[in-house]
Amino acid sequence: MAERIVIDPITRIEGHLRIEVEITNGRVSNAWNTTTLFRGYEIILKGRDPRDAWHFSHRICGICPTSHGHTASMSLEDSFGIRPPDNARLIRNLMEAAQIGYDHILWFYILNGFDYVDVVSALSAKPSSAYLKRVQERIKAYVDSGQLGFLGNGYWGHPEYRLPPELNLEIVAHYLEAIRIKSLATEASAVFGGKFPYIMSTPPGGVTCIPTLTQIADYKDKMTIVKEFVDNKLIPDLLAIAPYYLYLKDYGAGHKNYISMGVLDGESQDPYDRLFPRGAIFNGDLSRVERIELLKDIEEYVGHSWYTDRCGGGRNPSDGITEPQFTGKDGIKEIDHDGKYDWTKAVRLKGRPMEGGPLAQMLIAYASGREQARRLVDDVLRTVGMEGRLDILFSVLGRVVARVLKLKMTLDSVEGWVDGLIENIKAGDTEFFVPYEIPDSARGVAGWDAPRGCITDYNEIENKRLKNWQSVPASNWNFSPRDDKGVRGPAEEALIGTPVSDPKNPLEVLRVVHSFDP
Repeated sequence: MAERIVIDPITRIEGHLRIEVEITNGRVSNAWNTTTLFRGYEIILKGRDPRDAWHFSHRICGICPTSHGHTASMSLEDSFGIRPPDNARLIRNLMEAAQIGYDHILWFYILNGFDYVDVVSALSAKPSSAYLKRVQERIKAYVDSGQLGFLGNGYWGHPEYRLPPELNLEIVAHYLEAIRIKSLATEASAVFGGKFPYIMSTPPGGVTCIPTLTQIADYKDKMTIVKEFVDNKLIPDLLAIAPYYLYLKDYGAGHKNYISMGVLDGESQDPYDRLFPRGAIFNGDLSRVERIELLKDIEEYVGHSWYTDRCGGGRNPSDGITEPQFTGKDGIKEIDHDGKYDWTKAVRLKGRPMEGGPLAQMLIAYASGREQARRLVDDVLRTVGMEGRLDILFSVLGRVVARVLKLKMTLDSVEGWVDGLIENIKAGDTEFFVPYEIPDSARGVAGWDAPRGCITDYNEIENKRLKNWQSVPASNWNFSPRDDKGVRGPAEEALIGTPVSDPKNPLEVLRVVHSFDP
């Protein structure tokens, strides 16, 4: 007989998420994810000045606002018929890189790390240095205080924690360092953006900051420190942890369909020419990357979502409708397993559920022939004794590895963008923004990748106002519910088959969920 467990709320995430699974013979046999927050930006923006969309879209996510802002600006630029100058491209890339640095360091240590690192075990370690001894004393004082905060409900001592005490202690020490380092990345973003989150300088048309060489140097100094931390601490931590958790290659694969809208523009500003290019992979077939038609290939379904039926049925978001219809019970303490149970729409590409995020970005970059991606992936597989085994990336382990490699590949590219910006300025290129007129009527669309997956923004302008705005954020892909055919979303499918040794302490379930960085 199946045992049903509910984790609500899922913590160490940005947002609100409920996970329910059935466990049969020690493995997950069914799963439902429920995002418990209604955003409703489409309703808020209706009838507004189109330029408002850039300001509002930042607020969709508190961790990746830069990506949402960039997508909104590009969607409006498509309607306005303009293309940002090269200086704007470079500054946007630099700001996006800073956000990726902040976000992926935050995820590795603070949101995801304690699924693998046992803090309590670190108390029994034999410190190898005075520094680690001081860290251990800080941990002990924290535990002795009895005020554990978010660590109070951890699954400490769980048999699936496999690191030795000394490695646990070292990574906890790096966790504490990461708090400062990730903040440096946000400070770097604020050099050009004025503040973080919710930057102020990347509206449709380009950027409104014209940086001095001193500001560029300030940005570079901060990001150099971030890169040194990643190269000297984070990547070695990944490689140190990996041998203890190689078995995670055996679960969490899901549908093996991957999508990226692309992120970090090349000089052409062609989405297929980005550092992480646009494309889709189906059924884990890395021999072929398919192109994506944003106005044709993407459909939304709401048979299991809290929206009226006229919002879905395979509708492309360009003609999308957002009309909430909540049918939940008792504050979503119970869900209708056969009916509506989620605030995300079920987004599909050519009828198929798709996983976005760093794993998709790295796989598509690899399959598209990006030399940096191929070198990084091949080197890591060789280091952990899995040379040539690209198939192991379709897993929980693959998502962890890919996010770190994507971070490395991004930071390795920063210096080139900085140099390009300086060269443009020295050559007398002072163009950072393209003026425009809001058209009486137009339609536009743009796709870009946030740290955790795809964003696509669709707009329709009528009488110089937004007649319709539809945003398809990462959650609508990764954490979509079942579609109208009953096919599970990516995270739901990835949970199937996950072994759970102790249903009262379902650490393994959290690992799968956190690997998507919800």
